[in-house]
Amino acid sequence: MTSFLRLFSLAMSLPTLCLGVNAVVPLLSHAQTPTQTVFSDVQPNYWAQPFIQRLAQRNIVAGYPDGTFRPEQAVQRDELAAIIRKAFNQPPVQQIESGSVYEDVSEGYWAERPIESAAQQGFMSGDSSGNFRPNQPVTKVEAITALNKGLNLTSDIPVAASTKPTTQQLARRKPVFVPIAITSLMQHLLIPRAEAVPASVTAPGTTTPQATQPDRSASAIVNDYYTDASSIPQNAIPDVAAATKQNIVVNYPNPKVLNPNQPASRAEITALIHQTLVSQGRIEPLPKDSPATQYIIRTSGNNQNTQ
Repeated sequence: MTSFLRLFSLAMSLPTLCLGVNAVVPLLSHAQTPTQTVFSDVQPNYWAQPFIQRLAQRNIVAGYPDGTFRPEQAVQRDELAAIIRKAFNQPPVQQIESGSVYEDVSEGYWAERPIESAAQQGFMSGDSSGNFRPNQPVTKVEAITALNKGLNLTSDIPVAASTKPTTQQLARRKPVFVPIAITSLMQHLLIPRAEAVPASVTAPGTTTPQATQPDRSASAIVNDYYTDASSIPQNAIPDVAAATKQNIVVNYPNPKVLNPNQPASRAEITALIHQTLVSQGRIEPLPKDSPATQYIIRTSGNNQNTQ
């Protein structure tokens, strides 16, 4: 009887031991194959090294089989779609069969699923001809616009892009002539209104309530922070202003120069995605002593993510 109990006890303990081993093996296996975060062409003193390292640790960006990251290489539209798919998971705003619904995206194309996700979530779309243009380089302003479309960054930015009247607006204006007789009749209405302005002066010993400052226009924001603001396409000004207000824009080597229409490099896109995740509270801001912080554009009225 005793021998039977010993055999029964041993038989019961073997499955438990196997479960324990199976639970440990994946952890050991994961620890032995960490995500690559050190690239041969990204030195510790490279300006975007912290952005690249952080996103590589989260498997949002990756290097090439030869161990390089190629930070200065221009990002194509299919690559941006792949990065967006790994970084964000927004609710779909539309449904498409697959990325191959676009004329220039073949079925089985490596970025077919990322393109599908980017389109369904509203980040990116095709052109009027039904093409996605997957191999076209992405400009910096196009990347910012894509993020705005998918994340709705401009929800609190006034739409007005400029306070100056356009040529068409001036052409539509017609001079208004008021007869002298009507002007005389209106004089008694105009004078009291003009005299009513000084009446707002408060009595001694009272405090004047502070007026609420209206939100600044998108045009005012971009003109304050970028010396090349005039190069930003008119329809993208609200997108750039919103990204600026949320400390998303990163400009190297001169923080005042956006270079909106130049192809964005892998380093620039990585920095842009990193700061977008910071603005969403999904990644901690860079440490204050990180040299890379000097290239992050910060608006004076936004203390969010101050480092």
